[in-house]
Amino acid sequence: MTERTTPDDALMRALYAEHAGPLLAFVLRLVAGDRHRAEDVVQETLLRAWRNADQLRRSGGSVRPWLVTVARRIVIDGHRQRRARPHEVDAAPLHVMPAADDIDRALRQMTISDALNDLTDAHRAALVETYFKGRTVSEAAEVLGVPAGTVRSRVFYALRSLKLSLEERGVTA
Repeated sequence: MTERTTPDDALMRALYAEHAGPLLAFVLRLVAGDRHRAEDVVQETLLRAWRNADQLRRSGGSVRPWLVTVARRIVIDGHRQRRARPHEVDAAPLHVMPAADDIDRALRQMTISDALNDLTDAHRAALVETYFKGRTVSEAAEVLGVPAGTVRSRVFYALRSLKLSLEERGVTA
């Protein structure tokens, strides 16, 4: 079986033999020594030369300036394309990242609510007024109708009891 060679095939072989080496050396400098990328650029340049074979034949002169110009433009276009696209991130580590959900928050609130129910009404009222409503000891004393010293005492013992109740439920600081 004989291999038939078209004029375009002969042109491509001649272009490759004469210009591929110097073109690769030129492109390697443009892509900072990335050989794989340089080979891709040379291949794309020669493919474009093949597509424009008629134009190259008619030019009559050396095709190397045309090849160099095309290769440089391919490198520039590739650089612009990479800058225009956002940086791609590997999705592999995403499976180990915790998802933002309200389950933990809801469980924490339920546990605290249960522990607050273990307190006496007076202790719970002192905590609610000072911690949850943000009142000062004097303001809480006025609302509860007790002296400020009593509010301080109730808050102290309420926090101690709350801590023990939470520890019994497995919550530690």
